[in-house]
Amino acid sequence: MKTMESSFRGIRSSKFRHVFGCAAKKDKCFDCVKITKNAHDSSFCAVNPKFIAIATETAGGGSFLVLPVERTGRVDVTAGRVTGHHGPVLDLQWNPFNDNIIASCSDDCTIKIWYVPDGGLKKTNMNQPVLDLTGHKRRVGYIVWHPTAENILFSVGFDYMILVWNIGEGSLVNSIMCHPDTIHSLSFNRDGSLIATTCKDKKLRVIDARSGSVLQEGICHQGSKASKAVFLGDTGRIFTTGFSRFSDRQWAVWLQHNLDAPLRIENIDSSSGVLFPFYDHDTKMVYVAGK
Repeated sequence: MKTMESSFRGIRSSKFRHVFGCAAKKDKCFDCVKITKNAHDSSFCAVNPKFIAIATETAGGGSFLVLPVERTGRVDVTAGRVTGHHGPVLDLQWNPFNDNIIASCSDDCTIKIWYVPDGGLKKTNMNQPVLDLTGHKRRVGYIVWHPTAENILFSVGFDYMILVWNIGEGSLVNSIMCHPDTIHSLSFNRDGSLIATTCKDKKLRVIDARSGSVLQEGICHQGSKASKAVFLGDTGRIFTTGFSRFSDRQWAVWLQHNLDAPLRIENIDSSSGVLFPFYDHDTKMVYVAGK
């Protein structure tokens, strides 16, 4: 009897049971920012330890704000913007190896690389990029920096292609053409050797990042709206969000070596907005955000 009592540890509780989010106070927010109203399924913002970049609504062309993260409060109407694109900005990504370099892609079929000086743009607009990359035949929806190879950038276009760029040389390294329809998301695993993509054909694919060959593929979520995928670091698992055939929002977890069926899939609710998953390797937590 004593042995049974000593071995009993009680109910196992999650160490994340007290995790919750709360809105920041007004003086810690960025106020009066005219965020873009574009219907593209993207986050339209990017942040690093120095700056936050936000795609903004403009009449003609495309622009985005770059603000130092500590300069919160009311954003001045005359604040400097990056204004080099001829179409709406669809995605923004900071270089993980250099906090002053940001990549942007647009409706104008181009990817542009910008250098933002310390302190931000203040009241001057920037319209001359460091590098202008052209290669896509249709608009460029998403861009992702390689997590371990410096100056390597992947771009996803509505021409069903993934292009690999060497920013240091300004050259096209590789073209990945294994998707028959629009690509909805792209995510790297921890060491950058694999990418996971979701596509309008409702398939989840695991692709060799260097060769571009498809290693695994399987039916993801059955709904017709966009699915999103993110690698769960170095765990060998992929987290996806999407819709059921009855338009219920879902999440699922998959093994990267076997996409025949998910390890787990659950319905969330019946809302219509696309969900964006983000994975934090340090806390091993997935954050899901919606429009």
